[in-house]
Amino acid sequence: MNGLGNQIIVVDMRGRADRVTPAAAIAINGTEGTRFDQIMAIHDPRTPGTANYIEIINSDGSRAQACGNGMRCVVQVLTAEQGAQRFTFETVAGLLFGEAQADGMITVDMGTPKLAWYDIPLAEEFADTRKIELQIGPIDAPVLHSPSVASMGNPHATFWVADDVWSYALERFGPMLENHPIFPERANISLAQVVAPDKIILRTWERGAGLTEACGTAACAAVVNGARTRRTARAATVTVPGGDLHVAWRDDDHVVLTGPAEREWTGTLDPATGAWVRDEVAA
Repeated sequence: MNGLGNQIIVVDMRGRADRVTPAAAIAINGTEGTRFDQIMAIHDPRTPGTANYIEIINSDGSRAQACGNGMRCVVQVLTAEQGAQRFTFETVAGLLFGEAQADGMITVDMGTPKLAWYDIPLAEEFADTRKIELQIGPIDAPVLHSPSVASMGNPHATFWVADDVWSYALERFGPMLENHPIFPERANISLAQVVAPDKIILRTWERGAGLTEACGTAACAAVVNGARTRRTARAATVTVPGGDLHVAWRDDDHVVLTGPAEREWTGTLDPATGAWVRDEVAA
């Protein structure tokens, strides 16, 4: 599947006790036909009142706490299967709520942002995470500097830029910043250009996955960070390489993400080894 162009593999692990292994994820990502940003593994519920437990695996085999685009894909799969429109999911980051809209768009309640330095987390104390000391480039003329940081279940650094987000070598800066010592759990790195109070252009280096066509939690973090630095309103359209997402930071502190999801093809895979077979499509 894809959620605005980023590649998502949804794996049905219901009725099983095993998990998708890191080795399997790496093997799957090493094949041309199945390169992906995240695997969304649907497991049986662990907590009463929830539909499923969702485990999220990055393309490097590491586990992720949250993935907004992937959650939309999960909602679409389960809506098509069950006819239900609303779901409550459990993830390692907590409970998430998803809903299929009448127009085909899918809304996911991503919960509340965490803004304190120890919750993001950062390796050292910052009283104000709207602007932290971090830069790339010469001290007197940094290329990127002073990001706003927040957690949307996973750590995000939003660098505000005045120029076109494509004019920066994010493929070069991204790995360095993702693994900077200030981020003990690594971080998602985004370049954000505010073109209007309700419009952000965003490009993201995703933790554990690299450059991505779309990162839902990065879009959420950009709007939260934009609002708290008075660069944007609390609701905005975020244009990522794959298209547009709508993010609203509601008055109840919950961040709601709306966008599309698309099924591309189906198949079966071995969650231990990553061996896979694509289903035959009738002519």
